Order: sequence, then C-alpha cells, then structure tokens
Amino acid sequence: MKKSDTWTADWGTDGGTGPLAVLNAIQHPVIMIDGEGNLAFANWEAESFFGASAAHLAKQNIETLVPFGSPLVALIDQVRERHAPINEYKVDLSSPRLGYDKLVDLYAAPLVGGPADHVVIILQERSMADKIDRQLTHRGAARSVTGLAAMLAHEIKNPLSGIRGAAQLLESSVGDEDRSLARLIRDETDRIVSLVDRMEIFSDERPVDRAPINIHSVLDHVKSLAQAGFARKIKFTELYDPSLPPVYANRDQLVQVFLNLVKNAAEAIGDSADGEIVLTTAYRPGIKLSVPGSAEKVSLPLEFCVQDNGPGVSNDLLPLLFDPFITTKTNGTGLGLALVAKIVGGHGGIIECDSQGNKTIFRVLMPASRDAPPVAGVSQASMDLKR
Repeated sequence: MKKSDTWTADWGTDGGTGPLAVLNAIQHPVIMIDGEGNLAFANWEAESFFGASAAHLAKQNIETLVPFGSPLVALIDQVRERHAPINEYKVDLSSPRLGYDKLVDLYAAPLVGGPADHVVIILQERSMADKIDRQLTHRGAARSVTGLAAMLAHEIKNPLSGIRGAAQLLESSVGDEDRSLARLIRDETDRIVSLVDRMEIFSDERPVDRAPINIHSVLDHVKSLAQAGFARKIKFTELYDPSLPPVYANRDQLVQVFLNLVKNAAEAIGDSADGEIVLTTAYRPGIKLSVPGSAEKVSLPLEFCVQDNGPGVSNDLLPLLFDPFITTKTNGTGLGLALVAKIVGGHGGIIECDSQGNKTIFRVLMPASRDAPPVAGVSQASMDLKR
C-alpha cells in the first residue's frame, strides 16, 4: 500500500467525531487530489456534485471528471508549484457528465500535515452563492421598509387624519366650484393612508403559526380566486408532482404569496388572446439556509413556479425586481413583490425570477415539513442532502 493510501485511510477511523465528520458537515463539495491526480478523498457533497460514491471516485483521475482543458487541472499544478492557496472564481465545469450550468468558485490549498503533493479543493456553485446573495439583499430591503413604515405610521398618518377631517368640513361649507377641490384633498389623503397601511405590513414581525401544508390545495385556491376575478379570460395549466411532501409554512401567507405572483402574471399578459399561466411543483434537492429564529439549517427541496407568456421583464429591472418601490405599472406601488420576498424569506425560502423573451418564471424554493415522508424515488439521504 502506498503512503498516500495509508494516510487517506486514517480519515475513516474517527468514529463520527473527527476530521471526516467535520468535512462531511461542510455544505460544499470538498475533494483531495493526490500526487498522481487521483481523488484521495471526497466528502458527501462532492459525491452529490460528481454523481458518484466516494469509493467510485477514488478510482478516478480528476482529468476524467472535469471537461477537457479545465482550469481546475492547471490550478492544482499552480498550488503544488507555489505551495500556497489559490482561488479561482466563476470557473465553468459544465459537461454532459456533470450537467450544464455548472459555474463554480474554486478554493485550492496544499494539504498541511500530509503528503506535500496533495491538494485540497473546495467548490462552491455560483448559482447557490448568487441565490443567497439575492435573498440577503431582499431581506435587507424589507428591513429598510420596516423602519420606514414605522416612521410613516407615526409621523404621517396622524397629521393626515386631521387634514382629512378639515377637508370634509370644507366640502360641506364651500360652494360647488370649490367642493371638487376639497373632495380631491380627501381622496388623495385616503390614498396616502392606504399606501402607509400597506407598508405597515412590513413592520409586522410577529411569529406566524406554521404547519405541514399541501401546496396543491393552496395553488388550487389561488387559481379559483384568479379565475373568478382578474384572470377569468386567461388559460391555466397545472403541472403538479403528486408525490410532493407538505411544505412547512403558514397557509394564509402562502395564499398571499401566490395570489400576488398570479396577479402579476395576469397583468403582464393583459388582453392577449393566447395568454397562459402555468403552475408547476417539483421536488429538487436544494441548498440549505437558516430559518429566522432557529440555529438549524434546512434544505429547500420544494420548487413552486408561476410561469406566464407575457412580454417579460427587462434585464435592467430583473436584479431589482424584489426591492421595495420598484414597479413597471403606471399606478403600482412596488410593494407587492417586496412583500412576497419578505414572506418567502421569513419561511427560510428563496424566490427568484427568470425572464427570457415571452417567458417569465417566478420560482419559489421552500423547506419541506419535518414530518414529511420520503418522496417516491428519492432516498432519505438525498432528501436530507446527506446531513
């Protein structure tokens, strides 16, 4: 047995409390490359990333796992030459084997305390990093509106009640010519109060009751509301996964989220004769995020999408879509999608928008209920992302 084989074998003798347990707890692929370019170690996330077990990966050379000419191979050589850590960002590892859209950040370093030619590499998928960055941005924007709403409620609503009362008195005492102006003051005051009331929703930080919820019953309810009102002339298509486990959420807030998304889709379609809204659900092993108020991280395997064939969202607006006061509507307040992002984020989930041509998809990733049974065809280890 080679020296590297003996040294690598020591990683499996920690009884679940040593280095191996630590590396398996990291929610990013971690691999170790020996002097011959073979994989000497792969944690659980690396198994998932490369789509093979650690035993199978141990027989593979890194050059057979990544695309031909990949910068990853050159990066390993550079680390060995310099004996220093090197980072490389936005490296494309897309291939038929690994799948497409595999853009990663690479963190490579020489192994300390082991063979000098061994290199440890951490891979972070850019899609995950970007989703987390966007979600943190949305939550920060929501917190800004929370402070603004509290200030408005105190500093503006109270004076507005006096202005409205004075306008009512004027309306009853002035002539016909000036009565319309008094009525205009009253109507505009009501509109401002209504806007402040909507913003006050952001300042409501009370915990909500959550329970295992069947998302399909929520989507059916939202569809019924839409077809009875603003989307009565629009075709709906449902592509549901019947084996989907319950989502751990508040039902009323879920209805609010998807009613907002469906209403946005209907308004984007407008009077188009071939307008269509597609509602989809699917189980996809997701990333892990912390739920507010809890130190435990949860996976986000439940994907719910609202798709429309409207004119789409401009690339300039797309990154700002969930920020408060951003809207493309003439009379819009720009608070609907910001509130949606706040609610989804409060549930420990993620919302994102993908718009290309006449196809816009709002994608919501949410945690499953803790008591949910394993999904058919998906192992419990996959559901837990190999915790």
